[in-house]
Amino acid sequence: MRRGHSHRPTGRNGWTKKNKMSEPSVIKIPTMAEMAASGESPDVLFWVGCSGSFDDRAKRITKAIAKILIRANVKFAVLGAEESCTGDPAKRAGNEFLFQMQAMMNIQVLDGYEIKKIVTGCPHCFNTIGNEYPGLGGNYEVVHHTQFIQQLINNGQLKLSGGGVFKGRKITFHDPCYLGRGNGEYEAPRTLIEKLDAELVEMKRCKSRGLCCGAGGAQMFKEAERGDREVNVERTEEALETTPEIIATGCPFCNTMMTDGVKHFERESDVQVMDIAELIAQAEDL
Repeated sequence: MRRGHSHRPTGRNGWTKKNKMSEPSVIKIPTMAEMAASGESPDVLFWVGCSGSFDDRAKRITKAIAKILIRANVKFAVLGAEESCTGDPAKRAGNEFLFQMQAMMNIQVLDGYEIKKIVTGCPHCFNTIGNEYPGLGGNYEVVHHTQFIQQLINNGQLKLSGGGVFKGRKITFHDPCYLGRGNGEYEAPRTLIEKLDAELVEMKRCKSRGLCCGAGGAQMFKEAERGDREVNVERTEEALETTPEIIATGCPFCNTMMTDGVKHFERESDVQVMDIAELIAQAEDL
């Protein structure tokens, strides 16, 4: 995974098969620059994030979120090449100077477009922009994609049919640290799972007692420190104890770590790791 680089959907304004997506069609997403040039402004900015832009697995989550927003007729845009890393990894690694440089560049871009509301699929971006940018003058309403999807359902913009492909299937949810313990959001992802008529099974450590996947605090970008066991292996073991068919996540980092954990236990054939957005998109055949 690359850090500190601008990132955007491949091509002018969409994802194509060149991104190793399964569909050859292009999802056309306008950039803020294109909207501004036509005198328009979006209702919400979709902050894609580094993982959602560069990691092949996370791109599928990005595409699922975009499809849901399109289905709900949300007027949204992306920054495209103008979006840069939020600076979260730099800050967690102790490089405050680099964090502030990256943050100030992003704030300048966001304020230049007069952005008010941001939705993102990454809890790290969600936490950094929402809680740490205000200290540098960047004030925005920031929502995680599970919260936003729940809002769309509540106000009638998105309707879930229920009783579909996930009806009765056992799903356990791994709480991302920066969504749950960091920002107190536990219910939105669980409510969405229940709306799929799935059987939600909880791990012994969940919600405020949840265990990190092992990638937080910039650990995603460094080798593991000396210890008796990898954190993601222990967390995956807890997930597998619930005998799930699907381990659901709400973070691209968690998705990677839990997927690696499932591979460690050689359970890829019977246990899937999926983001909440992917569950919704698949259930609605988007």
